[in-house]
Amino acid sequence: MAKAKSAFVCTECGAEYRKWQGQCTSCQEWNTLSEVRLAAARPGAGAAGGAARGGYAGSLSREVVDLANVDLAEVPRLSSTFEEFDRVLGGGLVPGSAVLLGGHPGAGKSTLLLQTACKLAQGRRVLYVTGEESLSQVAMRAHRLQLPTRGLKMLAETSIETILAVAEREQPEILVIDSIQTMHLEDISSAPGGVAQVRESAAALTRFAKQSNTVLLLVGHVTKDGTLAGPKVLEHMIDASLLLEGGADSRFRTLRGQKNRFGAVNELGVFAMLEHGLKEVKNPSAIFLSRGEEQAPGSLVMVVWEGTRPILVEVQALLDDSPLGNPRRVAVGLDQNRLAMLLAVLHRHGGLFTGDQDVFLNVVGGVKVLETSADLAVLLAVVSSLQNRPLARELVVFGEVGLSGEIRPVPSGQERIVEAAKHGFKRAIVPRANAPKRSPDGMEVVAVDKLADALEVL
Repeated sequence: MAKAKSAFVCTECGAEYRKWQGQCTSCQEWNTLSEVRLAAARPGAGAAGGAARGGYAGSLSREVVDLANVDLAEVPRLSSTFEEFDRVLGGGLVPGSAVLLGGHPGAGKSTLLLQTACKLAQGRRVLYVTGEESLSQVAMRAHRLQLPTRGLKMLAETSIETILAVAEREQPEILVIDSIQTMHLEDISSAPGGVAQVRESAAALTRFAKQSNTVLLLVGHVTKDGTLAGPKVLEHMIDASLLLEGGADSRFRTLRGQKNRFGAVNELGVFAMLEHGLKEVKNPSAIFLSRGEEQAPGSLVMVVWEGTRPILVEVQALLDDSPLGNPRRVAVGLDQNRLAMLLAVLHRHGGLFTGDQDVFLNVVGGVKVLETSADLAVLLAVVSSLQNRPLARELVVFGEVGLSGEIRPVPSGQERIVEAAKHGFKRAIVPRANAPKRSPDGMEVVAVDKLADALEVL
């Protein structure tokens, strides 16, 4: 009997080693190597075995071809029945693609996919495989959400071999796996959720999806810091990686693409968790701008660009005398290191000292701002709180702030101004390079070059 072979695999980057060591030399992380048992080679696993395996893409090209001669036939996309979901996917589900959906427990991953599967099953062949819940639990959820259940094929199974056999018999157009961490292959002796099991299970499902032109939707768990659990190679072999975010105290959920081979990765979809499941929010700006009647110091509206559309969100700043020798800098929804840099620019080029103040910053609605167009709005909100002076309710601000105090232009400035005008804002402070030749009706656009100019306008 052949001796079982094992290897040590890094849980962060997927690098393999013959023996254990404290540090992974590929990603420089410590204590991330775990032992996995390797599957025994199948009979005939030479050249024929490699051909049967076919790689992650489902098939291997044996001939060299010119790129200009590659067929450019457009593959029709399938609508997920959610416009916000389609927006993040780049226009819809692509046949033969593998999509990984991650999120914290309770974010609504299974709810979103169950709603999508039930609606798609009314006109297409859909197979929903559950490894975490029983069929009765899924049926109870579908009944509570008042979803159409007729036509949706269900399977409670965790064996990849069995799932693939059923999928070959049913020939579904959409295959949902909930979740990849519960699946296992018989040839690998490690427990489900381990590095080897997750990697090989996802590889087998991805090969089937590409060979049969099936849409594969995988549910993935996340770690404590919000990243997708499992080996990094899992994110490399799939076509799209989406993250569903939302706090337990908020009924809004944001769907953001982290990787997408068929569209932009910076698209944002907004959903609301209601009694009957997730409902898409067509106008996110109206939700994030639900402010009180009285304008408070430190509150300001900015225009951020998410994917292909502008979104108006409110940023709030609070400054207070610090009893500590090292004042606190807390930013929720923004980069904390960039906040420290902006405060230094405010002191050097704006003449306002905040070194003895605790600075708290929050983006309302749980939105995470990843671009630099919020710089100017953040600084003006800080100045408003520092001087205890409310800003005009009809004021909107955007612009990037450089280290020398200059206000730099941002992409799609014209569209941002038009979006603000649609929501009734009367005044805008923008970089001079983003100022339009003709302002929208009823709006005054103030163009600034330096931070000092913006402070004088206030």
